[in-house]
Amino acid sequence: MDPILEISGVSAGYGPITVIRDMSLHLDAGERIGLFGPNGHGKTTLLKTVSGLIRPSAGTISFNGTDITTLRPPEIVNAGLVQSPQGNVLFGDMRVLEILELAAFTRRARPHRADNLRTVLDLFPRLGERSGQLARTLSGGERQMLSIGCALMCAPTLLMLDEPTLGLSPRLKEELSAAIGRISQTGVPLVIVEQDIEFLMALTDRLYLIEHGEVVREIDRASTPDHDEVMQLYFGEAMG
Repeated sequence: MDPILEISGVSAGYGPITVIRDMSLHLDAGERIGLFGPNGHGKTTLLKTVSGLIRPSAGTISFNGTDITTLRPPEIVNAGLVQSPQGNVLFGDMRVLEILELAAFTRRARPHRADNLRTVLDLFPRLGERSGQLARTLSGGERQMLSIGCALMCAPTLLMLDEPTLGLSPRLKEELSAAIGRISQTGVPLVIVEQDIEFLMALTDRLYLIEHGEVVREIDRASTPDHDEVMQLYFGEAMG
């Protein structure tokens, strides 16, 4: 079976600065992969490149067997590849329910808006409680829930999450981890960028360690090192 997402020899960056170099990785149908490594080493840049926000200078990106390397972001979202970005970027002066409904903007998502809204509010009851509230008045955890909710309103067939637990309390991390686990149980493949290794290991099938814009290690959970070895790999090789 061909991978649902295949990244082959991709290089990309910002202007003259190359951030990721000759990067290759893949995601199979129904699989969950995690990307980890030091801050500023290319994980977010990779997601932006896959999403079409950055045009790669080399390499190809294939989604469901179709080359999406040169497609624009709306075309990629309409194909079913959706990213929940880092930083909780929202329309602060819009109400929660308005933002969720607006997120179902693609042709493929509009017919399923009501069903997807029910799914989102079932996953994140707080969003239902705050449906009439302005987004800028939400807490950090609630904004992250809204960001993921918006991605789900796009009816993704592949969901990419960029540091979903950034800045959250341990209690909210647990709540978000449970919600992401329920999303994966529906069969939606996941790509998760995360600094919390324990969170990542609990949710993914394979891990990629990214350092200096390159994949330096792939870890298959079927034969994975134990938790202490993964932590040593991260803090020893990445930080040492």
